[in-house]
Amino acid sequence: MLIDLSDVLSEHHKTIETDVPVEMTAFQAAYGCFPIVGKEDAHIVVKHVKQRELFIEGKAYLELEISCDRCLEPVRVPFALEFTKRVDLEKSDGEQSDELDEKNYIDGYHLDVDKLLYNEILIGWPMKILCSEDCKGICNVCGQNLNQGTCTCEDTGLDPRMSVIRDVFKNFKEV
Repeated sequence: MLIDLSDVLSEHHKTIETDVPVEMTAFQAAYGCFPIVGKEDAHIVVKHVKQRELFIEGKAYLELEISCDRCLEPVRVPFALEFTKRVDLEKSDGEQSDELDEKNYIDGYHLDVDKLLYNEILIGWPMKILCSEDCKGICNVCGQNLNQGTCTCEDTGLDPRMSVIRDVFKNFKEV
């Protein structure tokens, strides 16, 4: 969804405050495509600061379906996005890259809300996604989901010389 910024940048400097429907249906990244299974309208406020400098404030709620890092089962992950941006349209691309904040969501007199939300999801991406804290993962031999049952594979990857250390970890879960 595009928001026209010409009213904010005109001489009258009208503030834009609007609820914008999120048009994204999936989050496409280098590490996969994740469907958006729940979303609410994004609330965007654009204010004029000075000359061609804008203050953008927004809130949005999205829910993505992402695979668990251990067992690969789908997990619904909520993203409650709140952001503020200060954008100077006078600066050149070189000056903008020095600030480390990409302005690819503004094209001329239009603000692309989906690109802005895409960047915010990328910033807020969790380090580890688990279906539950005690997820057992999958068998590294046959691929059986160990949360749903055990497998009949022999555990050949264990070195008998490490049995003492393994016993320490079994007896003391805090370690």
